Amino acid sequence: MPMIEGLPFAVRRATEEDAAALGRLGAALLRTHHGFDRRRFMAPGRNPEAGYASFLRTQLHDEDVVVLVAEREGEVIGYVYAGLEPESWKELREAAGFIHDVVVEEAGRRTGVATALIDAAVEWLRGRGAPRVVLSTAAPNEAARRLFERLGFRPTMIEMTKELDPGAG
Repeated sequence: MPMIEGLPFAVRRATEEDAAALGRLGAALLRTHHGFDRRRFMAPGRNPEAGYASFLRTQLHDEDVVVLVAEREGEVIGYVYAGLEPESWKELREAAGFIHDVVVEEAGRRTGVATALIDAAVEWLRGRGAPRVVLSTAAPNEAARRLFERLGFRPTMIEMTKELDPGAG
């Protein structure tokens, strides 16, 4: 994927060499979500960087998945993880593209990085025939909701959780 003209960063396909940066950013995403709701989102554990890096490395060579990074001056400052999903009777939806993760380090926020990553993922999904793109965000993440709405996403579902063991987590 070529550098986007006029932007101070490049968006490109992630490689194995990006694993440490993907792990760092993915762990930040995990910690943020766990901070929103400690019972709903998995606990970071001792080394979420290694866990997330390992997980995303398994996705790099899946032909139905794309992991893109935003790179500025040789440093990865954000990534998006998206993929094609088949029809799901369980979710009452036809085939779709899914944006599973989008995260940008603090210094890169409000500079167009997230928008460029999402736009690139949407184009990748469109190019593979996805008729729509679905994503979700944590309920308290108002900044992400505003960004997604600005990019043309509309609310369609509200996830609700009930803990069966009130003392857990």
